[in-house]
Amino acid sequence: MSRPAQRRPEYHKINRDLFVLTYGALVAQLCKDYEKDEDVNQYLDKMGYGIGTRLVEDFLARSCVGRCHSYSEIADIIAQVAFKMYLGITPSVTCNNSSRNEFSLILDKNPLVEFVEELPAGRSSLCYCNLLCGIIRGALEMVHLAADVTFLQDRLKGDSVTEIGITFLKKLDEKKYRRKK
Repeated sequence: MSRPAQRRPEYHKINRDLFVLTYGALVAQLCKDYEKDEDVNQYLDKMGYGIGTRLVEDFLARSCVGRCHSYSEIADIIAQVAFKMYLGITPSVTCNNSSRNEFSLILDKNPLVEFVEELPAGRSSLCYCNLLCGIIRGALEMVHLAADVTFLQDRLKGDSVTEIGITFLKKLDEKKYRRKK
């Protein structure tokens, strides 16, 4: 019996590059389909949310992370494990308030904009990477956490860093999500 081929690092890079190029084409098409940036942003968030609700199962199976006991642990897992696993980067995490429910992920590199020099003309309110916010929000909801996830700063808009803000709102009722036996 032969052993399955292991994934080599260059396959991961090829898959990521293909995803980034495809994503760029998707955003370009959405800009043609929708006049308002807010509509494009909402569509990307909704699409990301759907991805996040499905991706969390793969993440939990592959990462073998245990139960987190604080919001800061969750933010660290998102940055150090999830971003590393799926995008090959590790954002830094900062806590933004004393109640320890607001965090920022600071991305030194953002693979989704690797081939993007600037936002399309006349699209200054476009949140090009809003898909990431939806993914994080969807995944958190699947582990029973409501969160507000938004871009706070974006290098594509001239900011010095790319920053995603996560505000944990509340723990959701687990009974609502349990399967009936």
